[in-house]
Amino acid sequence: MITTFLVCFAAGIGAGLGTGFAGMSAAAVISPMLIAFLHVPAYEAVGIALASDVLASAVSAYTYGKNKNLDIRNGIVMMISVLCFTMVGSWIASLLPNSTMGSFSVVMTFFLGIKFLVKPVMTTKESMKAVSPRRRLTQSILCGIIIGFICGFVGAGGGMMMLLILTGVLGYELKTAVGTSVFIMTFTAFTGAVSHFAIGGVPDLFCLVCCVLSTLLWARIAARFANKADAVTLNRATGAVLVLLGAAIMAVSFFE
Repeated sequence: MITTFLVCFAAGIGAGLGTGFAGMSAAAVISPMLIAFLHVPAYEAVGIALASDVLASAVSAYTYGKNKNLDIRNGIVMMISVLCFTMVGSWIASLLPNSTMGSFSVVMTFFLGIKFLVKPVMTTKESMKAVSPRRRLTQSILCGIIIGFICGFVGAGGGMMMLLILTGVLGYELKTAVGTSVFIMTFTAFTGAVSHFAIGGVPDLFCLVCCVLSTLLWARIAARFANKADAVTLNRATGAVLVLLGAAIMAVSFFE
């Protein structure tokens, strides 16, 4: 019981910080830790991670939205595209042998962290407003299609893909990019969690509650800090968190 609590609490710290700072999916942190240290079945571990993602992403999105760092209109459009084409990508992946790459999100987390440290995102909200609403809407649809297809085909990396495309392709200011990412993830994680529990049944409730509450707590702390920080500090904090989490997850994978 104590070991389960400690592992879940530690996993929640990493997942919550990753979610609050960078819109990272909790599944990238919680799943490998539960599998490696508690020997939780992989499918059940992913379900617990997705359930943890729901409230953590929701409270993060609320915090970012409260600070006017959330693009709800284009976020909804992108979310619909992501959900639809995740199913398409998953269907195509099911037809091909060895099509998934479990290490994709781990590698992306690590190198995206380095990217924020070396080349920070310094886009301003003023420059974001210079893009016409029609162009932004079109970009949101197309990028949602790309993100959804890759996530469905590869099987991982949704939060990181959204953050990379929102900042690197759509030219979002970092806080707005994270806020929009966690907004989308609230719904995608809920959909995933419900489907996992419907198919695999209810997981270990103690493990589930510990992961959800720990992730929620640390996501709230990270989101509050992120919204008060200036652009340079936020880039450094986000980069450091992603690099550390990426390295830690790679280390944890050796225990599996």
